[in-house]
Amino acid sequence: MEFSTDFNSEGDFYWSHGLISNPTYELLTTTCNTSQIWREYITGNTSVACSKVSDQLDAEIPDAINLYDVSSNVCLSSRGSLLGVPNHPLSPRFKFFPSDQSSLDALKQSKSGENIDLCVGEKIFRYLNRKDVQETLHATLVGVSQWSTCTSVANYDLGNLEIPTIDVVGLLVSSGIRVLVYSGDQDSVVPFTGSRTLVDGLAKKLGLNATVPYAAWFEEKQVGGWTEVYGDLLTFTTIRGGSHMAPFSSPGRSLALFAAFLSGKPLV
Repeated sequence: MEFSTDFNSEGDFYWSHGLISNPTYELLTTTCNTSQIWREYITGNTSVACSKVSDQLDAEIPDAINLYDVSSNVCLSSRGSLLGVPNHPLSPRFKFFPSDQSSLDALKQSKSGENIDLCVGEKIFRYLNRKDVQETLHATLVGVSQWSTCTSVANYDLGNLEIPTIDVVGLLVSSGIRVLVYSGDQDSVVPFTGSRTLVDGLAKKLGLNATVPYAAWFEEKQVGGWTEVYGDLLTFTTIRGGSHMAPFSSPGRSLALFAAFLSGKPLV
């Protein structure tokens, strides 16, 4: 929602979750922070200092860590290798889907404590590339040989990441529209710490006091996360154990959160 706050919170998250060492965290706070690494990547002017910091992050965070869900295992392909998320300055560390997506013998793995198939990406890839499925969906491949999750065909202006969207949230609240900002607390790509800071700052800017102080909320008698409400319209909530794609990793807690929001019922 705001470039520097969101991306700098990545470094704090890495350190607080044990992904990087104290010396590396010190480099992030004194030499080159994560938002600066992003900026240099976008502009194409990478400094020696930031390159060294990025290399140190690569050295300490294994490829087998899914930064969208740091507490989860990853899906291993038949080759035991992983696919880096494209178009990211730290792409060697961003691993999500297996590289051998066409393989028919991908390992089935489940996230500990959840009935979640971590290899669902492979299955979706195979399913949507079936000719009968494409015919049923009336989907025609144009200019590509197969459907894929990510593509280099669409070119995005990464400079637009500098455009803050937290002001849009403020506009909605000022217009009388209820807003929920939520985060999976195991997501290091858009960490909850950055979102929480931005929402709290927005509340202060709008003159909103906390009507529901920061507190745990429950789903099925277990802690579902933490929440805080500002005024009558602005809510920040975390989903405990949730990933970047919280409805995938934590479906029960996500459903409880969305149902409460849509019905206008408080979580606590």
